Amino acid sequence: MIPLIIFVLLGLTILILFEVRARKQNPDDLPQPSDSTDDSGCCGQHLVCERETLLQTNAEIIYYDDEELDELAGIDAEQYTASQTAQIREVFQTMQEKDVPGWVRSLQLRNIQLPADVREEALLIVIERRKK
Repeated sequence: MIPLIIFVLLGLTILILFEVRARKQNPDDLPQPSDSTDDSGCCGQHLVCERETLLQTNAEIIYYDDEELDELAGIDAEQYTASQTAQIREVFQTMQEKDVPGWVRSLQLRNIQLPADVREEALLIVIERRKK
């Protein structure tokens, strides 16, 4: 009876160790998201699909014909002038819906904040695209 209890406890210990190891797995060992700017699908090789997060795991900045927004880097969104807010809104309104998640990631990497109203609209689009 005692060997059976020891065998079961050993099995449980091994199971717990594997579970802990799986949860602490090094992110460098995981497949990286593709560099594609097309957010229409997921390759299925990620623990969390690139579409599910607004922040890319790589630090590559992709521009969406919006280089002029770099002048806003580091400025708090509440401090934007009406002209600066209009500039961001114009870029947002001319963007295809499928490009919005990538654009928001690009702005985050470039330290550019979205005005509150644009941010809300962009997040609604991202949430809607996640449902698809």
